[in-house]
Amino acid sequence: MREKPEGLLKWAHAFSAFMNAGDERLDNDLVFSQVRDADQDVYEADSYEQEWAEHEQEEKQEVIERLERWRALKGYRAARRAYALLCVTICMIMIVVLLYTVGSLPAYGDPNHPINNEVSARYIEKGLQETGAVNIVTGMILDYRAFDTLGESTVLFTGAMVVLFLLRADAQSHKYSALAQTMKDSPHSETFYEPHRDVILQKTAMILVPVVLIFGVYVVLNGHLSPGGGFSGGAIMGAGLMLYVTAFGFASIRRFFTYKTYQFVVLIALLTYAMSKCYSFYTGANHIESIIPLGTPGAILSSGLILVLNICVGFVVTCTMYAFYAMFRKGEM
Repeated sequence: MREKPEGLLKWAHAFSAFMNAGDERLDNDLVFSQVRDADQDVYEADSYEQEWAEHEQEEKQEVIERLERWRALKGYRAARRAYALLCVTICMIMIVVLLYTVGSLPAYGDPNHPINNEVSARYIEKGLQETGAVNIVTGMILDYRAFDTLGESTVLFTGAMVVLFLLRADAQSHKYSALAQTMKDSPHSETFYEPHRDVILQKTAMILVPVVLIFGVYVVLNGHLSPGGGFSGGAIMGAGLMLYVTAFGFASIRRFFTYKTYQFVVLIALLTYAMSKCYSFYTGANHIESIIPLGTPGAILSSGLILVLNICVGFVVTCTMYAFYAMFRKGEM
C-alpha cells in the first residue's frame, strides 16, 4: 500500500482545520446575532417603558397644573364662597329654630308649665318624709334620681380614663417608654415640674390646704342638710390637692396619693354607690322594708344612704379633678 506524501497530509490537515474554523465562526456569528437581537428587543422594550412612564408623568404634571390654575382662578374662590354661604345658611336656620322654640315656651311662673306636674309636687310635698333629707335637691338627685347621678359619676371616671390613656407618660409602658424616659432624663425636667422652693407659696399652702380640705369634707357631709354635696365638696377637695402639689411638688404628694391610690379610691366609691342604690332600688320596687333608717331630719346621721352616696361622689370628683390636673401638667400622677 502506497503511503500518502507528507506534504499532501499537511495540506489535508490544514484544509480540514480551515473548514472547522469556518463552521465555528459561522456558529459564533449566529449565536452573537441571536444575542444581539435579544438585547435589541430588551433595549427597545426598556425604551418604550421609559417613554411611557415619562408620558404619564407629563400628563400627571399637566393635570396638577390645570388643577392649580383652576383653584387659583375660579374653583378655589367658588368653593370658599359656597362654604361661607353654607355656614351662614346653617347658622340662620339654627337661629330661627332656637328663637321659635324660645318664643313657644310658657311664661315664667305659669301654673300650666310642663314642669309643674305630679313629679315636682311629689319631690316638694313628700321629699322630706321619703328621703329624710332637708335639702330637697340632694334628696332628688341622690334618692329619686340616684341612678342619673351614678351615670354622671361614671362619665367623670370615663373622662379621666380617656385623659389618662392619651396623656400618660409611663416609663413601664412599651409605647410611651421612650417619651417618658426622654422627659425624665431632660436636664430641666425636675425644675420645670417641681416648685422652686418658694417659701411664701409653701407657707401659705400649709395654712390654706388643711382649711380647704376640711371645708370640702364639711360640704360633702352636710350635703343632705344644706346646699352642697358630693360634687361641690369634691371640687373643693380637688382644688386643695392641686394647691398642695403646686406648692410642694409631685414627689411630696406621692407619699399619700399615687396612681394606685386613685384607682382604689375611685373603684371602691363607684362600687359602693352602685351596690347601695341597687339595694335601695330592690327594696323599694318590691315593697320590702329597708333596714336602713332615715334618721331624724336635720341630724348629721340621717337621710338613709344619701350620706354614703354623697361621700362616694365626693371621692370620685376629688380624684378626677386631681387626675385631670396631673395628666395635663406632667403626664403622670
